[in-house]
Amino acid sequence: MASRDEWTRRVARWRRSGLTANQFASREGLQLPSLYWWSSTLRRSAQTSPPVVEVVGLGAGGGSEGSTFEVTLPSGVRVSVPAGFATEDFRRLLAVLQAR
Repeated sequence: MASRDEWTRRVARWRRSGLTANQFASREGLQLPSLYWWSSTLRRSAQTSPPVVEVVGLGAGGGSEGSTFEVTLPSGVRVSVPAGFATEDFRRLLAVLQAR
């Protein structure tokens, strides 16, 4: 049985794919009612939970010049950000990505 995290990634892939639910479920070997249920459940959960940004990796250099870090948004979208990226620019980037 797939975890909530896996379903979060699946639903995000479906939304990005441009396919209908039926097409995506068929292509991925998923049960259509499960895809609908998880999509609805995750949407309701996102409406009641504050957005969370998780740091998932740090590039070589441990935060020194030239390194990067990667964050994962609740939608499953991952963003690599170079060290020294301006805080305000990062906030604007997150706002745009979270609004998608």
